[in-house]
Amino acid sequence: MTTEVVVPQLGESVIEATVGEWLKQVGDQVQVGDVIVSLETDKVDVEVGAETAGVLSKIERQVGEDVAIGDVLAVIDEDTGTAEQQTADDERRTVEEVEEPREAQAEAGAEGAEGAVEERVTPVARRLAEEAAVDLTQVEGTGAGGRVTKQDVQGYMDRRQAPPAARTAGEPQRREATPAPAVTAPAAPQPDGREEHVRMTRRRRTIAQRLVEAQQTAAMLTTFNEIDMTAVVEMRQRHRQSFQDRHGIKLGFMSFFVKASIGALKAFPRLNAEIQGDEFVLKHYYDIGMAIGAEEGLVVPVIRDADRLSFAQVEDAIKEYVTKVREGSLSLEDLRGGTFTITNGGVFGSLLSTPILNPPQVGILGLHKIEERPVVIDGEVAVRPMMYVALTYDHRIVDGREAVQFLVRLKELVEDPEQLLLEG
Repeated sequence: MTTEVVVPQLGESVIEATVGEWLKQVGDQVQVGDVIVSLETDKVDVEVGAETAGVLSKIERQVGEDVAIGDVLAVIDEDTGTAEQQTADDERRTVEEVEEPREAQAEAGAEGAEGAVEERVTPVARRLAEEAAVDLTQVEGTGAGGRVTKQDVQGYMDRRQAPPAARTAGEPQRREATPAPAVTAPAAPQPDGREEHVRMTRRRRTIAQRLVEAQQTAAMLTTFNEIDMTAVVEMRQRHRQSFQDRHGIKLGFMSFFVKASIGALKAFPRLNAEIQGDEFVLKHYYDIGMAIGAEEGLVVPVIRDADRLSFAQVEDAIKEYVTKVREGSLSLEDLRGGTFTITNGGVFGSLLSTPILNPPQVGILGLHKIEERPVVIDGEVAVRPMMYVALTYDHRIVDGREAVQFLVRLKELVEDPEQLLLEG
């Protein structure tokens, strides 16, 4: 009897995926729960497991092909206990023993180490390592519990490719095989190697498509203001150690802006809405999306009911999401929904920018680098830590007056953070 492996339900609003990597090949034995193939969606990678035990007898879709929910990916033959199958397995093992005796002996000593590494490697890191012929036993993991992440593999590759002049003086020169690029091989490469064709991942394609759609379907406009961060900086300095001792996490800037945004959204609720046909839907809950930069593109995990969370709970949620992004372990549930988004280009050094809406939301707040600048206060010039903030909004339901007043309210709350306690 045979069983078809199909594309599962992928989560809210996700109906398509791209075949990313086959972890089992035709002829491989599979057990219930074994991961057979990983699929790339516009949000996260999804691993598809075997629901029955048997032999993978057929692969229907190849790496890079787009698939929809319900499409057949592979076929598993459950009749694995027959004499014919046993004979075929014996013959295959005999051929392998005759043709590759030396290779098998050389690899035997490394299998134990590789097996241990496999348990602490993220799926994305494992795929990159295989594409680039990287020995994972040589890669030091920096993720939670020593887990090897994609960044760890990429860093190892970069160090291995470093030119001789960049190596430590006196270090012996070694001939090392140049690792394969961590992307699809170039199509029709130029003789001089000055051009490279790289296939866009599904996530990158979807990001590109949605950014264009956002610009074409929404009447986007951006307004700006600047915030004196003196009070927040001083408060963080005063309470930094006690906050960490009590909650086990550092007090950052983002929790202040999450709380201040919620206060401003309560004052101007149309920025916490979405348009549905001829109506707009006001959201009386505050699921705040936090834009986080990842290797394969921006992701926006959601802090749910953020108005009900303490500063420490907000900071803890942000830290957890940053760790998940680094390890490639975000789930579809982490990314579902969201009523308003905050993006912080300041962590990359951005001084000013115009963020693009995250549909169907109608507002996104852009934060930027804190920079000391001279400002006039009570008729005197003083140097203060200042931050430009930008609000991009959908002008179809949000007027310019509301947008400007939203930023003014945000500015008031951040410059006098004690008000955040009164706001709840």
